[in-house]
Amino acid sequence: MEISELVRGLLSRRGVTSDEDITAFLAPDYEKHTHAPQLLLGMERATARILAAMRGNERIAVYADFDCDGIPGAAVLSDFFNKVGYQNFEVYLPHRDREGYGFHTEAISQLASRGVTLIITVDVGTTAVEPVAFAKEKGIDVIVTDHHEITGALPECIAVLNPKLGTYPFPSLCGAAMAFKLVQALLRSPSGELRQGAATTVREKYGIPEGWEKWLLDLVAIATVADMVPLTGENRVLAYWGLQVLRKSPRQGLVALCNRLRLRRAELTEDDIGFSIAPRINAASRMDEPDLALRLLTTQDAAEAEQLAAHLEELNASRKGVVGSIVREAKKHARERFGAHERVVVLGNPEWKPALLGLAANSLMEERGGMVCLWGRDALGRIKGSCRSDGALSVVDVFASAGESFVEYGGHARSGGFSVLAEHVHTLHETLARASAAMGRAEIAVSGAHDALITLREVSSPLHKDISRLAPFGAGNPKPVFRIARAAVAQVKRFGKEKNHVEVTFTCDDTGASARAFDFFRAPEDFTQAPVPGASASVLATVERDSYRGGFALRLVDILPI
Repeated sequence: MEISELVRGLLSRRGVTSDEDITAFLAPDYEKHTHAPQLLLGMERATARILAAMRGNERIAVYADFDCDGIPGAAVLSDFFNKVGYQNFEVYLPHRDREGYGFHTEAISQLASRGVTLIITVDVGTTAVEPVAFAKEKGIDVIVTDHHEITGALPECIAVLNPKLGTYPFPSLCGAAMAFKLVQALLRSPSGELRQGAATTVREKYGIPEGWEKWLLDLVAIATVADMVPLTGENRVLAYWGLQVLRKSPRQGLVALCNRLRLRRAELTEDDIGFSIAPRINAASRMDEPDLALRLLTTQDAAEAEQLAAHLEELNASRKGVVGSIVREAKKHARERFGAHERVVVLGNPEWKPALLGLAANSLMEERGGMVCLWGRDALGRIKGSCRSDGALSVVDVFASAGESFVEYGGHARSGGFSVLAEHVHTLHETLARASAAMGRAEIAVSGAHDALITLREVSSPLHKDISRLAPFGAGNPKPVFRIARAAVAQVKRFGKEKNHVEVTFTCDDTGASARAFDFFRAPEDFTQAPVPGASASVLATVERDSYRGGFALRLVDILPI
């Protein structure tokens, strides 16, 4: 395998140095570099119970979270049941605003009234001790598939399938990947029937072609990127091959969505998932009903797919406007109440919609760093919020240290959600600040950190093609940051509704080369050195395809004085 010195250097910075590891990274082998689903603790019990339910024609419910991990995961299981011709199932997605995140007893009661005797959760349930016990009282067995942190006792159910349990080799799978693992295991399981004296598998019984399940990897890739799990190890393999599937996916909803967004299907990348596809899927639950997104991913009707794609685009546009308003208000209050170096920021407004606060918190966090928590009031009057962290503080660890202040909480190192009583919300900042002060600070990138030096002349197709060999990029495998040691600021343009983004044209006096650079995350004044025409600076940036004007451009990370 021919590898440039640049790529070797970038891999080395990621700890990938041996020939075997380099090959595995640049050309992941699906069979070799993924793990058998039977290695997951409880998988045999889970598959046996599901197959028994299918033989008995029991009503099965797939209970999935309402985000862009749970919904694709629900679609994975829905596709499986439809493929084997099992129709006695339904998918239940809790409403983000009316019900909120979690496995809810009210929903379990509804499912029981419809004759459900087995619930399979997706992306939820690891900590649902009481709801699972309630389901048992209702005569319902539960199989949990989830990937969230294990913070206490596990629910007593048929099985808790979580990669963080037992000795599974890779603990960081997302929720949809866990649903995919369950389907893999089901297809390999004995069907309970004999053919010519030998036991048959589920795959053989239902005549499912070898490798059919790989067509589900488009859903797994969408969820893996959207849920921001580390794109290393098995996740890298699933995302890498999932993108291959996504580029030729026959799903009518994805075809319609890509057409509407003018995305080149044959060239889809993780950026297209993160910035275009995932926001539309999430817009369903944030602004309307989550079932809209599930229907988009599962419909086989082209006309319905067009209608759903159009509606989700409308919802996403509305979502942008509302989030923008929240962000502007939150930034104003943050400037008034907190210093620039405050590690933890907590802000709230009863008028803010909790479903949108994760996006708003992320926007504020990207501007100021640290940990940002925003709260609002949901449709039932409950105070709920979302937190985002730059990685220097673990959200879930801070939550755990201040656990008594919350009604409930959950999440990951960089993101989480919570609900809190009214009498505690006004002291929440002090509580979280004390909790964070007692914790160590993780190592994070410092200003000026970069992967390699390049010149403006090198911002071109060959460079982009070379670094794209390391894709898909994301958590655990960030895009390479390049440093251009010296460049002149030739032109500065502000753009966006509030003129709070910037396009800069940089030139090199020695060679005459030039390149456009954009920033989509921070205001121009937030760089170490604000871009001013005529000034010289050192530029930190990633190299991107310019989808608007063609060619290639820089995405600014920082502008440093020389």
